[in-house]
Amino acid sequence: MLDKFGSSIKNALKKVASSIFVDTKVIDELVKDLQRALIEADVDLELVYELSEKIRERARQDPKPGISKREQVITIVHEELSNLLGEKGEIKISRKPYKIMFIGLYVSGKTTSISKAALYFSKRGYKVCVIGLDTHRAAAMQQLEQLAEKAKITAFTDREEKNPSRIWSRYKEKASKFDIVIVDTAGRHTLDAELVKEIKDLRQEIKPDEIILSLQAEIGQAARRLVEEFHKNCSITGIFITKMDGTAKGGGALAAAAVTKAPVLFIGTGEKLQDIETFDPTSFISRLLGMGDLQTLLEKTKLSLDKEEVESIEKRLEEGKFTLTDLYEQLKAMRKMGPLSKLTEMIPGFSQIRIPENLLQVQEEKLEKWKYALESMTKKELENPEILDSSRMSRISRGSFVPISEIREMIKQYRLVKKFFGITKGKKLGKRELEKMAKKFRIAI
Repeated sequence: MLDKFGSSIKNALKKVASSIFVDTKVIDELVKDLQRALIEADVDLELVYELSEKIRERARQDPKPGISKREQVITIVHEELSNLLGEKGEIKISRKPYKIMFIGLYVSGKTTSISKAALYFSKRGYKVCVIGLDTHRAAAMQQLEQLAEKAKITAFTDREEKNPSRIWSRYKEKASKFDIVIVDTAGRHTLDAELVKEIKDLRQEIKPDEIILSLQAEIGQAARRLVEEFHKNCSITGIFITKMDGTAKGGGALAAAAVTKAPVLFIGTGEKLQDIETFDPTSFISRLLGMGDLQTLLEKTKLSLDKEEVESIEKRLEEGKFTLTDLYEQLKAMRKMGPLSKLTEMIPGFSQIRIPENLLQVQEEKLEKWKYALESMTKKELENPEILDSSRMSRISRGSFVPISEIREMIKQYRLVKKFFGITKGKKLGKRELEKMAKKFRIAI
């Protein structure tokens, strides 16, 4: 998401870092580069101008003692970009049932966003249900049912009833037994008088604790006007920006939140239900600039992996053990979280590492073959892959019906991962080992 924007900003800051003197000329060039990147990301022109003036004004001031002019300017850019995206929002479940109502236009990804939010909260121990009140869009109820089933969430729908108020009244008592109730409402092509009236009537009846606007990332500069209209007419408390993975112009939607003071609470980063992130402007900008975002990585891990899987991986790493079984289990777990290249962007310093292209890029079909090969190995072979010679590999191949070439590739992958992370059998990865690894790749930790 916004990869081009992040690259443009990083290149602009590199010019500052490599300058002998950071004078007015360097600052002006930096501001121009920032303006170009922001406009390409579809940020509102008025907001771009305001940001430019703030950076120029702050950059003219003398840096504090102990801080160089370069460090001062880079810090200012980071802070002002974060401020441009507003303050961090957070949903605090203060009562039960806590009612969240989603609103939005057609094709904004509202129903999918609801299912993602439901999964997000259920993974945090809350008992969640969804209620379908979208009686306008064909198949809306069916879509909500299917997504809820996939997320293992209870869904209350009525495909025959055309009055959303009656549906709410029918399921209101059942919903009261849940911790969180998420309500799907109807959309329109535009925010017309009919839609505003329906939302206001439902708000009066449901009395939601949160009203979240589902907003498509690719809407660009039109986001500001749309968010302002929804905020004025529907009193939104937060925004869920969808389809951030498929556009380079999500900046307009992100920056629109700062205007209304309705924070961006979540962003959708893919098609899967676990492709959801809580939005923190500071962390988001840090990741774009290659500074990492460990909090988001932890959240993604929690959404993608079961508790038992996380605990097992942690225990094995703490013990400093790394066998072929570990390789298989961790590759299988990592695939649930997405491409390694995207995960390392969230780890401070790792975005600067040139990771081998074939590292952890293993397809499901290959993992299945490896599983059969592993089942044909002895315990000694699993724990000590170094002893696997041609004779042993031939035996394993005959027993698993997996070609020797595939087994050799698995061993090669094992050695590559082990070498890359500096894992030695029986040796725990403590602070000293991490520091050595950081030095190896010239990372500051």
